[in-house]
Amino acid sequence: MNDASYSLTMFSPPATLDEVHELLSAVWEKSPHVSAENQMRFETALIELVSNVFRHADTGDGVACALNIDISDMHIEAQLSDTGEPGDFKLMHATMPDELSESGRGIALIQALMDEFTFENQGEHNIWRILRRFTPEEAE
Repeated sequence: MNDASYSLTMFSPPATLDEVHELLSAVWEKSPHVSAENQMRFETALIELVSNVFRHADTGDGVACALNIDISDMHIEAQLSDTGEPGDFKLMHATMPDELSESGRGIALIQALMDEFTFENQGEHNIWRILRRFTPEEAE
């Protein structure tokens, strides 16, 4: 069994994505059973999610985030809780904007990379969750 949990608390500003990259480096070092493809998919989705929260949830006072990553033989999952503006949207299947658009790819990209992507507002916190399942070969 390769079950493990990792956590990180950030406040942006001044937090940067470097903290998330450092945490993921530790996760990958201790989880050699995760394929390079799944590492890339998960890392790309998580970095996109955190950067979107840093960019869009801060209303001028900064945003506090708590990141928890759980990994097992069967999947890797992240939950990000933030104190930003309550999201007033529901995640629906997103489509990529045209190639000239300068933004709007984040949710569609995360959905394309992950097996599950959820959002809910719980009082003063937005709760984001991403999950990537491993193939049966990786789970052996």
